[in-house]
Amino acid sequence: MSEKTLVMHCSPTLAGLKTGNLINCSYHSYKEVLAFLRKWNIALREKGVRLIPLRFKDGKVLIYVYRPSKLSRDFQDDEVCSLLSSHGYCTDSCEKCVIQLMDRLGESAEFPHEIGLFLGYPCEDVKGFIENKASDAKCVGCWKVYGDVDKAQKIFDRFKKCTRIYHQQWSDGKPLKKLTVNG
Repeated sequence: MSEKTLVMHCSPTLAGLKTGNLINCSYHSYKEVLAFLRKWNIALREKGVRLIPLRFKDGKVLIYVYRPSKLSRDFQDDEVCSLLSSHGYCTDSCEKCVIQLMDRLGESAEFPHEIGLFLGYPCEDVKGFIENKASDAKCVGCWKVYGDVDKAQKIFDRFKKCTRIYHQQWSDGKPLKKLTVNG
């Protein structure tokens, strides 16, 4: 795990354009992972970004990098709450939902498809993914699109541009903390 990994996989979240990103990476030491997360949680707390390990499995850690304030806003949407509730989530608190997501990731061999809601994906696309069992998407980018293709494509382009700019600025020596937008 490295700072570069955060830049390459989480720029849209660091820039405040996206609710969250996932990083799945190998690790050698549990303590090393916790030290990495502690370091970046301290550095990015004031910016409104949090990093948590969702799952440790087979020598890999799945890290959720997210903006709790954006997640809270996303989860105020009635359609999002309804979809989460239909999958057994207690929607009275985002923190409880994140804990339930961690539990689901730990309990099941199958990946919980509602995770897209935790990443800020459109509800209609998450619902479409679940209902269509990941088939018959209208287009594929950062996620599979079942709703508004034009809107999704603009978002994909914005995320790609953001990542390109963040990587360039980071490569030129701008610290990650300075690249991260206040939330």
